[in-house]
Amino acid sequence: MSDRKWIHEDYDSAQYLCNFGKPVIELLEPKAGEKILDIGCGNGILTQELSDLGCDMVGIDSSEKNIEAAKTLGLDARVADAEHFHMDETFDAVISNAALHWMPDQYGVIRSVWRVLKPGGRFAAECGGEGCIRIIREGMKIALIKRGLDYKERNPWKYPELGAMAKILENQGFRVSYIARIDKPTPLPNGLAAWLDVFAKNHTKGLDDEDRERFFKEVEDYCRPMLYSEKAGWTADYVRLRFLAIKPLDAE
Repeated sequence: MSDRKWIHEDYDSAQYLCNFGKPVIELLEPKAGEKILDIGCGNGILTQELSDLGCDMVGIDSSEKNIEAAKTLGLDARVADAEHFHMDETFDAVISNAALHWMPDQYGVIRSVWRVLKPGGRFAAECGGEGCIRIIREGMKIALIKRGLDYKERNPWKYPELGAMAKILENQGFRVSYIARIDKPTPLPNGLAAWLDVFAKNHTKGLDDEDRERFFKEVEDYCRPMLYSEKAGWTADYVRLRFLAIKPLDAE
């Protein structure tokens, strides 16, 4: 398992990911007064949006720095492992944005969500889906092989297939109300190297500054024919998996 964790500075460098959360909020249809848990809340930006709508929010994240940042917004934010968390309280809904693909034990996440949801509760999430950043990952894999390093060992992501995620949810007892795999090419206004500097920390662990820059250049060279144009600049080949699952009213 990767030891890579999102930290506050990463969110500051990739705020466009917070925009990915807007469709998840629309899918959840939160109502004022509902108690909602945000899994992988990061620095609390999405949690704050729901709080501003009148929801009673709790956010959890594995990064202490992220939780500290969320608390500065006045949020109820707690350090917790989303794969194996337990709470005495229950929630009307659970939301998660751009986080589940950082959690290898996705069965554990779904079990934990089931435990804290009230019967009739909703679970809305969006994460990277099967095929996400395929071209970028191929470029990184080649650059790591060149250095005699194991890509699989350094890869921190698990991008679920639509059918596999639906099966995990249904096996737990959820009714899948909506699920979709969405191609979402995303502009990288600061360029691919800046994206790699944020997201490829696990891949470049142990490389000195000079070799890390060479790594970035090699990945850029591989991706350029497919992900770069003079007119549009760099674009990341994102794929999103978005779903809404309901815990039946008669569930125990």
